[in-house]
Amino acid sequence: MRKTLAVLIPLMLAGCASLPSTSKTDSRLILAEPMAVPFQSEVELVRLEQILARADLNKEQRAEVIYHRGVVYDSVGLRALANRDFHLAVKLNPKMADAYNFIGIQAISDEEFDQAYDALDTAIALDPKPDYAYLNRGIALYYGDRPELGVPDLKKFVSLQPDDPYRIVWMYLLEDAVDPAKAMTELNANAKHLHGHAWANQLVLLYQGKLSESDFINGLKDGIDSNQALAERLCEAYFYLGKLHQRHGDTGEAINFFKLALTTNVKDFIEYRYARLEIKRIRRQLAQAQQKAG
Repeated sequence: MRKTLAVLIPLMLAGCASLPSTSKTDSRLILAEPMAVPFQSEVELVRLEQILARADLNKEQRAEVIYHRGVVYDSVGLRALANRDFHLAVKLNPKMADAYNFIGIQAISDEEFDQAYDALDTAIALDPKPDYAYLNRGIALYYGDRPELGVPDLKKFVSLQPDDPYRIVWMYLLEDAVDPAKAMTELNANAKHLHGHAWANQLVLLYQGKLSESDFINGLKDGIDSNQALAERLCEAYFYLGKLHQRHGDTGEAINFFKLALTTNVKDFIEYRYARLEIKRIRRQLAQAQQKAG
């Protein structure tokens, strides 16, 4: 496994670039220009503020607009403002499942797991149809060190779209935390449902050990036609590479890949959100280990 990556990313990097790797692979890491706040998001915030200024909105309508404003705030990284809006939305309309879902997601990032469980339980009770609530509750249980309780949620999540490689990988991550041998068996079984040439299928091949890390990284730019598409792909790729190295106990390399995911600035992706959480958790574990050793 890799020992160090020693990645130094100049602040003035722009566009697509590659970075020599100091790892045992011969690949060159791919970089993208970090995503800026979309102008459309600023326009949308102005529009929503104008709607909220109207006096003829009932509680449900006002809750819906405030919720959408929270979604925009969340997508640009203004988490405190987003959190305020999601809580205000459910206060105005206690039946708004989507707002509870976002409250749960933000609580996971803050490691407030009891709050996450309550919010996501409420979201599913109010509307069991949105399948991503099952993913989010499974992730909450995973990071809350109760992965065995999250496995049923991920099984349901995968069953609703069994050919989705992201669902298959998250299913593997939870099962691997419970029973690694069974997790690999399930991963291989679920991989049989994949079809087509979707890039994310390579994530499953990587986790199966059927695709080398070098070949995986070298193919990251395939089919990419814009910096946004590249940044989004790299955010995902580097997060899952971080999780793979973490699984093998290579925490230093895992941290570096999680940092690379953060450099994309794709703030509305769960991979970006949880890359920061992963770094925080690893650093805490390392500090605790040092204290015990000292």
